[in-house]
Amino acid sequence: MNDSNGAGRSRTTLRPDDHVVVIFGATGDLAKRKLFPGLFHLANAGLMPDEFRIIGSGRHAVDDDAFRAHVRASLDEFGGGPIDDRLWETFAARLSFVASTAEDGSALAAAVRRAEAEIGGDVRRLIYLSVPPSAMRPMVEMLGATGLAEDARLIMEKPFGTNLRTARELDRALHEVVGEDQVFRIDHFLGKEAAQNILAFRFANGLFEPAWNRDHIAYVQIDVPETLTVAGRVGFYEQTGAFRDMVVTHLFQLLGFVALEPPVRLDARALHDEKAKVFEAVRPLDSSRVVFGQYDGYLDEEGVADDSRTETFAALEVWVDTWRWSGVPFYLRTGKALAESRRTITIGFKEPPLRMFGTADGFPSCQRPNELVFELSDTPQISVDLRTKLPGPSLDVGEASLKLDFADAYGELHGLEAYERLIHDVMRGDHTLFTRADEIERLWEVCDPVLRTPPPLQLYEEGSWGPEAARDLPGPRGWRLPDRSSPAREPVEVGAGRATA
Repeated sequence: MNDSNGAGRSRTTLRPDDHVVVIFGATGDLAKRKLFPGLFHLANAGLMPDEFRIIGSGRHAVDDDAFRAHVRASLDEFGGGPIDDRLWETFAARLSFVASTAEDGSALAAAVRRAEAEIGGDVRRLIYLSVPPSAMRPMVEMLGATGLAEDARLIMEKPFGTNLRTARELDRALHEVVGEDQVFRIDHFLGKEAAQNILAFRFANGLFEPAWNRDHIAYVQIDVPETLTVAGRVGFYEQTGAFRDMVVTHLFQLLGFVALEPPVRLDARALHDEKAKVFEAVRPLDSSRVVFGQYDGYLDEEGVADDSRTETFAALEVWVDTWRWSGVPFYLRTGKALAESRRTITIGFKEPPLRMFGTADGFPSCQRPNELVFELSDTPQISVDLRTKLPGPSLDVGEASLKLDFADAYGELHGLEAYERLIHDVMRGDHTLFTRADEIERLWEVCDPVLRTPPPLQLYEEGSWGPEAARDLPGPRGWRLPDRSSPAREPVEVGAGRATA
């Protein structure tokens, strides 16, 4: 395997110090789908410490053998391929489980200290808090009372609070127990190779950075629809909803990557400083330019109250009042039970001042403007939509797309999955791809008008693109999805480059 931090660095420099890793919520969905497969992959890739122990924890007692069987089942289902039994046995020997609650973590604290003594020497402690928002503060207080937080690094899952007040209360509780340098607020979208490529694309290429401003860009769309319903996550979703779960966190963090100014250096402090400036410039949201939806059938999900007003869909218009972005709308959309599962950022460019082609009124309505598109999937792509002359005797213009497929471009080079990358960064103490307290608080401020006065909840059909009002939000140009992403479009070859017609 090739690591995602650069081929020029040796694997030895990427191997963290010895660690004891504690995972709260170890029998939950996130641990099953992402955390244990990720840790196992890191171990097999030589990116875990020489010596480590993984201690799972939760409210209900599970013996070690049953816990190991649970982890093995998660690897079989979500590990991405056959599991080598020899590698599994080595990994399994380092797994154990200790029950704990916010009221009593004494047995867990004792187990952690035994594991550290067994490893010996200078051992780091990593604590992953995969718990609901309502449990976060009591768990942090328990970590302080038992001494588990001492010199530990804490990974915290979003949302970080449920509004500005609770976010500040959580930060105060955190800082009574740990320093800010010990806190890693995880947003797995920032761990994706494709998200980091936004930075590389902008700042490593002189071709695009000069055009990355209001003089050339007409709009930005950040679109994360999902076909999945909330089945299996009702308890969490009823506490958060789509807006808190996705918009205040993932979508705004991606907006930060798109909109930030060039940092003086590419390190944690400089990147966070520039992102914080962007969020400070974001205009407080206007509820009249926000659409909330709930898919028809949500109230039938087990555990959902008959009168639930929880939104499963959110679309909104955002303005960033800086010199670079003044007058450029950002459109954000996410939701459950939609037509496709995608993670797409679209940069729409302005039309040329003189329209020499097309109809007398300009380009035909069926033609989209030039768009730069980042597909943030596990197989990332970047494409540029262009207008070109159609083959033939007349000077007619058609549409084509230049596409960079990273799997084709880099062959056998592979990056880490988002959670793998971020867990590895925490073990090495690197805050670059995490979020900072001041960023979080500012985003809650920006979103406060919507939380205080949410828009009316509109029903939409499963498998659709959400409420009609949301589809009309960007105006005549509409959303890129589904208009330009139909799988019916067949690739064609144009010269030496790849294009889609």
